Amino acid sequence: MPASISVSHLAWSTPDGRAVLDDLTLDFGRERAGLVGRNGVGKSTLLRLLTRELEPSRGTVRVQGTIGTLRQIVQLSPRETLADLLGIADGLALLHRAEAGGATLDELEEADWTLEARAMEALAQVGLDLPLDAPLVRLSGGQRTRAALAGAIFAAPDFLLLDEPTNNLDRDGRQAVHDLLQDWRAGAIIVSHDRELLDTMDAIVELTTLGAQRYGGNWSRYRERKAIELAAAEQDLASAERRVAEVARKARITTERQQRRDATGSRQAAKGGMPRILLGARKERAENSGGGNVRLADRLRADASLALDRAKEKVERVETFSVQLAPTGLAPTREVLALDDVTAGYDPAEPVLRNLSLKIVGPERVAVVGANGSGKSTLLRVITGDLAPFSGRVAIHVPAALLDQRVGLLDPDETIAENYARLNPGVDENGCWAALARFRFRAEAGDRRVGTLSGGQTLRAGLACVLGSPTPPPLLMLDEPTNHLDIESVMAVEAGLRAYDGALLVVSHDAAFLENIGVTRRLSLDP
Repeated sequence: MPASISVSHLAWSTPDGRAVLDDLTLDFGRERAGLVGRNGVGKSTLLRLLTRELEPSRGTVRVQGTIGTLRQIVQLSPRETLADLLGIADGLALLHRAEAGGATLDELEEADWTLEARAMEALAQVGLDLPLDAPLVRLSGGQRTRAALAGAIFAAPDFLLLDEPTNNLDRDGRQAVHDLLQDWRAGAIIVSHDRELLDTMDAIVELTTLGAQRYGGNWSRYRERKAIELAAAEQDLASAERRVAEVARKARITTERQQRRDATGSRQAAKGGMPRILLGARKERAENSGGGNVRLADRLRADASLALDRAKEKVERVETFSVQLAPTGLAPTREVLALDDVTAGYDPAEPVLRNLSLKIVGPERVAVVGANGSGKSTLLRVITGDLAPFSGRVAIHVPAALLDQRVGLLDPDETIAENYARLNPGVDENGCWAALARFRFRAEAGDRRVGTLSGGQTLRAGLACVLGSPTPPPLLMLDEPTNHLDIESVMAVEAGLRAYDGALLVVSHDAAFLENIGVTRRLSLDP
């Protein structure tokens, strides 16, 4: 049978009963399908259901064929190597024993002599030239992402399930992913907000609070059709709302007319001069007419309300969030940050940064750019004091905050509100909830534990705690801030940072983002 994945009436809820997916029915074949939708709508959850990492609350998942996944590397053992990531450490150890003459006859029969060559080929496909015994802890975030992608394709699965595969990758790394998927002839389901990558897809599957909708073609085609559908749905909704109002208006007019006729009849009856039998007939006609009008109005109201409900079902109501930063009061001539002849890294014999100097004065906007492994995140660790330099001087002259890729400033065991209160100790409860509401964390949403949030929601919570402060820091450092955010959220962050009057030091591979926030100069760490 041909490889396929299908889900039928699929539902999944969090342990506390919050519904994430409900009554989802989808089919995937040998195609490259981009899975899109706003943060928290359930994209990553769907991938975990397809791999059986999660079990559905209701419905079925059927997989015909093998699946390869992109492993999200969070915590690493110091001894874990590229071979461990590819799942071939034992096989390579057997080959080494065989080459040294220490393998048994049974082991020699099991040995795969093509293993190392195939592994190196998988690494080459994602643009990675490293030995298989390279420790993962020594790799940059982008190199780890490439290595994880190599691990996903190594066994030539029938389906690739990739969750944000271009996050943390430099331009060359992103191009390697694009090239890989361009030539991929099996099935692939890719969760991504990378518009360039989505433009290489065969189909787009959109997840919303209303369910799932498949669109043939790439991202650009999807956006065109989506815009037309949304305009039509909004028009139908407006028409239905006008119809409900019109029915209500006519029903009110009819009722008022009937009440006036009834009042006139009552006055005439009170004056006398009309036979009793004629009065009774008129009263009966009035009652019948009034009852008929009520039934007609009820039916028209019901029809109009049904049409309105159907129109609402086609329009997703989404709360946007806005990033409005309070002024920092940073003076244009104030020295913010100074690095003098800094050499730093993790091994004094092979430093990552050599003799680096940098000065930021006033509200400058500096982008730190360079290939994966060039030391961008290392630089931020040196500036914040998490990593001491081997030599040189680092001085921060104003309050500063760092929002790193893993949003490490948040405690995963605390709620969003508890994190905000801890990071902004001078803010009262009302101020806390008002700030969270601006970032779409209203009411019980602010009481969610950070460890239960999706990647995009976690980043948004970090943004709320830092950018939602009544006294934002004059120096803001951001490490790949657009990773995991949906496109609408990226635009909101861009708008907020454009209005920020402090200094920015930003690590990002997103060229459009850097342009939109008004970067004034770039610091390249490429050799």
